Amino acid sequence: MSTLRKFSAAALFGLILATPLMAQPIQPFTTAALKAAQAEGKPILVDAYADWCPTCRKQAPTIEAISKDPAFDKLVILRLDYDNQGKEKKALGITTQSTLIAFDGGKETGRSVGITDPAQIKSLAQSALH
Repeated sequence: MSTLRKFSAAALFGLILATPLMAQPIQPFTTAALKAAQAEGKPILVDAYADWCPTCRKQAPTIEAISKDPAFDKLVILRLDYDNQGKEKKALGITTQSTLIAFDGGKETGRSVGITDPAQIKSLAQSALH
């Protein structure tokens, strides 16, 4: 193996090791995605979001930060469209926008409505981690 190839392989390996793990990006909510994550026993955070909701907009930066935080690298974040997913809302018992629900696989570990404090949102998300 040439010196350049050895260097390139070593540099690539070092870059991979230096890249921090990140949580999964926020995904659109689907019942199939929720059921699949639950069947795999994954930690899940469901975010019932409405564009017009000021509380949802206050929650969004914290949820976005969680999606990039290595401490939440296994957390699946599903954003439910409060205005357009009525059947899904009903199935989850969501009656108000800005509802956050945490699951550890199929088990609900916490639910909140209207919290905007970053520490409380992170605590709710942590309740889903095993």
